[in-house]
Amino acid sequence: MEQYFVDIHVHVGRSSNGRMIKYGTSRDLTLKNIAYESRYRKGINVIGVVDCISPWIIDDMEDMLERGELEEIPDGGMIYKDDLVILAGAEIETREPSYGCSVHSLVFMPDFKGIKELSNIMKMHMTNMENNAIISRLSGRELIDIVDDLGGIYIPAHVFTPYKGFYGACTDRLINVFGDALDKIFAIELGLSADTYMACQVSELDKMALTSNSDAHSLSKMGREYNILEMDHLSYTEVIKALKGEDGRRIVSNYGLNPVLGKYHRTFCLECGHIIDAHPPVTKCPNDPKHKVVMGVKDRLTVIRDREDCPIELNRPPYHYQVPLEFLPGVGPKTIGKLLDKFGTEMNILHRATTDQIASVVGEKVADMVIKGREGKLNIAHGGGGVYGKVIS
Repeated sequence: MEQYFVDIHVHVGRSSNGRMIKYGTSRDLTLKNIAYESRYRKGINVIGVVDCISPWIIDDMEDMLERGELEEIPDGGMIYKDDLVILAGAEIETREPSYGCSVHSLVFMPDFKGIKELSNIMKMHMTNMENNAIISRLSGRELIDIVDDLGGIYIPAHVFTPYKGFYGACTDRLINVFGDALDKIFAIELGLSADTYMACQVSELDKMALTSNSDAHSLSKMGREYNILEMDHLSYTEVIKALKGEDGRRIVSNYGLNPVLGKYHRTFCLECGHIIDAHPPVTKCPNDPKHKVVMGVKDRLTVIRDREDCPIELNRPPYHYQVPLEFLPGVGPKTIGKLLDKFGTEMNILHRATTDQIASVVGEKVADMVIKGREGKLNIAHGGGGVYGKVIS
């Protein structure tokens, strides 16, 4: 068995012919650039690309397959340069009429044929799919049945966030939405404002794997959250086995932002324009209860949880707080470039380089911050209301 870096939530910003695929993303976030950046600069081994039902990205995948830049693997996934596997998927927004909300989920197909079939089906449930391949007219229950029939997997995305997360924006229990189909869900995505220890407070998640992914909208954000999976080799099937804990495959650990850095960690008053840093749960603005607030993940969890601690018997993989290089004060593109020139990939810098090795390239101050970030010892100010927290130097 080998250990691999895995991030299964990366968006495509543009197609190769310049068509916009996902609003709010950088122009250089193309499929080819994602593959190159993952392999050569980030050091990621499995990347989940979540806009692949777009007809323009299907064209791009087909072109890369025909050119030999991608190759399908017998047990699922597409390999790039021998040691990067791309999982073809989509982030799809569903509507839950009973709760008056819309939510996001990740779906993945084992092969190119499967993602094309899903794309053709979703054309019947989306308006103007060529320009917006995310918003559907389906419910989560309807979508999971479609994905299951096609042999794919379904993972509720950033479940705790107030923006399109099942717990954060819709319901206090997934069973209310999915009923007996809940058994088809074997993993969820935590989101940037939550960690394993927070998710443990909701007992219905006990049988599900917890994943940490970047939800990247730019190349630099790829790998800001990720998982280490222990697998026999790189493929779609091996990833599923690791998430399910089958045949000796497993999640070794999760790496992600300290939830305090996340954009939705604490409740934010939109009228007052600041985070309400009071004892959770904060559900209203203390200055005026009529003010509109964005409830923080920590506050929402305090309301809906059914226990406070993570039972030892769950034996969850450890969650390590990892601060991306670009979050560190004074660490800009030039500094990151020097580090990459020396150590090859961001994963090497974050996991393997020693204090002295880093200091020899960019000085002791930056080296000290990188190591403190690795050890979860940085001082951090809360994020909320769509604004990231920040490292206090």
